[in-house]
Amino acid sequence: MGLGTGAVEDLVRGAGRLPDPAFWRGRRVLLTGHTGFKGGWTALWLARMGAEVTGLALAPDTEPSLFALAGIAGDVHSQCADLRERQAVADIVAAARPQIVLHLAAQPLVRRSLADPVGTYATNVMGTAHLLDALAERRDLDAVLVVTSDKVYANAETGDAFAETDPLGGKDPYSASKAATEMVVASFRASCFEPRGVPLATARGGNVIGGGDFAEDRIVPDVVRAAQAGEAVILRHPEAVRPWQHVLDCVGGYLVYAEALATKANADRALNFGPETGPAISVGELVAQVQGALGAASGWRHEPVAGSVEARRLKLDSSRARHLLGWRDRLPGHAAVEATARWYARWMSGADMRDVSIADITAYERA
Repeated sequence: MGLGTGAVEDLVRGAGRLPDPAFWRGRRVLLTGHTGFKGGWTALWLARMGAEVTGLALAPDTEPSLFALAGIAGDVHSQCADLRERQAVADIVAAARPQIVLHLAAQPLVRRSLADPVGTYATNVMGTAHLLDALAERRDLDAVLVVTSDKVYANAETGDAFAETDPLGGKDPYSASKAATEMVVASFRASCFEPRGVPLATARGGNVIGGGDFAEDRIVPDVVRAAQAGEAVILRHPEAVRPWQHVLDCVGGYLVYAEALATKANADRALNFGPETGPAISVGELVAQVQGALGAASGWRHEPVAGSVEARRLKLDSSRARHLLGWRDRLPGHAAVEATARWYARWMSGADMRDVSIADITAYERA
């Protein structure tokens, strides 16, 4: 598959429901994690639709970052705060007076969670509790959506796709913290939110790829860094299978879900957002496709980690979201990988990445 140089219009298939600009225009939105990868794309899309966005997050922890490259600071009222600081969170919530809350902020890295399990639990579990506590008495809320992970499920490595009713669990601190977050949300929902008629739900996203991710120990950024350095990619689990999904497909699902919750449409209180069932793409196969699209030297080196608890097989059943919301992937399978590689190729060529990112959103919407 050859690398294109423009937006992703030739890759997107016209299918599935899109976020409604009329819903978001002028609506007050509190978006946590806006300085991160998925949060940055969410902020760009919301601003494009005319939402009034307050962002709550730490400063970007990568250099470069999508937040800086795409000029996201100009799209949101950006508040730098730590979710572990209860009063700071409460003050930002009070000032923002949100109608919709999209909670994407987290410590999202499995290997970092192994190095700092307590910090991971503090951010992901107690940080969510601090946010929900600050929102519990708000009278102008329409809906709250908390993003967790595909890794919330107790994974026996059978290769079966997880449905929303499957047991929760986690072998590593990141996965367990997200499963615990699901319990925190359920308790707040039953005791504080639903009695007041405020929908509170969780979205369980798959392994998201896309331009602007520069995090450590993530496969696509690792491939890009290796390509820049002319080095081989080091893989811990080249045979591992993940529910790879383009960031615009995942974020689009979150936004459509929030709309349904706010308008009291028929929607469950926990939904999976992963790619449609198709040929499984292993880590090694994904690396080869990204390298080919970037014109980088192919190949990787396997360096296994003794005693690793990272899952080898992971799949999501997202049929409920498709049925209830009319949402589905518009960049499926290899198209997601190609669209991701195009963004990084443009960045490596010195393009204006705000223009590139907005063009990708525009092309995604128009297809």
